[in-house]
Amino acid sequence: MSDDDWFESGDDGDPEKRPDDADAGDDDWFESGDGKPDEQPVDTDAGGEPSTEDFEAAFDAGSGDEPSMEDFEAALDADAGGEGGPDFDEDFDSDIPRLDLGIRGLDEMIQGGVPERSLMVVMGSAGTGKTTFGLQFLNRGLREDEHAVYITLEESQDAVRQAAVEKGWPFDEYIDDDRLAIVDLDPIEMANSLTSIRGDLPRLIEDFDADRLVLDSVSLLEMMYNDPAKRRTEVFDFTKSLKRAGVTTMVTSEASDTNTYTSKHGIIEYLTDAVFVLQYVRTEFQETRLAVEIQKIRNANHSRETKPYEITGEGISVYRQANIF
Repeated sequence: MSDDDWFESGDDGDPEKRPDDADAGDDDWFESGDGKPDEQPVDTDAGGEPSTEDFEAAFDAGSGDEPSMEDFEAALDADAGGEGGPDFDEDFDSDIPRLDLGIRGLDEMIQGGVPERSLMVVMGSAGTGKTTFGLQFLNRGLREDEHAVYITLEESQDAVRQAAVEKGWPFDEYIDDDRLAIVDLDPIEMANSLTSIRGDLPRLIEDFDADRLVLDSVSLLEMMYNDPAKRRTEVFDFTKSLKRAGVTTMVTSEASDTNTYTSKHGIIEYLTDAVFVLQYVRTEFQETRLAVEIQKIRNANHSRETKPYEITGEGISVYRQANIF
């Protein structure tokens, strides 16, 4: 399949368009009594490359075992030739190249920055600024002469470009300089040819010499699969291809309707190195505020506090000195 088959601009998207609710029944796999992921062990093939069968085995309906974040992280590390382990390893930390997200206030909550080549997810409901978060992340790298790729399943190329320009980020210049590629995909076509896209993605990254990549959003990709097992397998394989691409990647995801700490289908947060939760909270003064929490960043020290943020004409700003409650 050629680039034109799936990199071609599609119909203009509506920036406010939200996906319809997907079929219910697989949203609560990992949820524990407190609404956050359980930490129960699950067996994996020691020393081997993780497979979709390993992933599916963890969800055997009759087993009663639920995998933890660490289990899936270890599987992805084994695939990349690394070792699994805790989220922060002090002996290894100082040797890892790091980068800033470009989110004022949030970068200061991460000691040293996010490890390069991390796979991150930004989760939140409608209006929490997930798309802005991703664009701001790319702009930070592009300002430093990096190259980037933005893949959207929700909006047109023009809508993405205009959203960035309105924030004062010169995406037009980056595109003209061949340092930024904005790719809009039809999610239905993407689901039908996902294998081909997984093969083409590394070539696109290589052609643009990309340092950063954003996919907005993985939730639409997940919705293309009605069968929960098929959905898990495809998302697992897709995240493996992103990890192998060797680029620092951020994906956005809709949060669950019932639990802001869980994605819509409860998959992606278990397959990523870092999780940022964007949510609406009600203060003791009965005010509704936007708040961000870093749920995890592998191999990094970070604040675990919930901090307020605002979306302004210049992007997202986190008030790390303020308390939400």
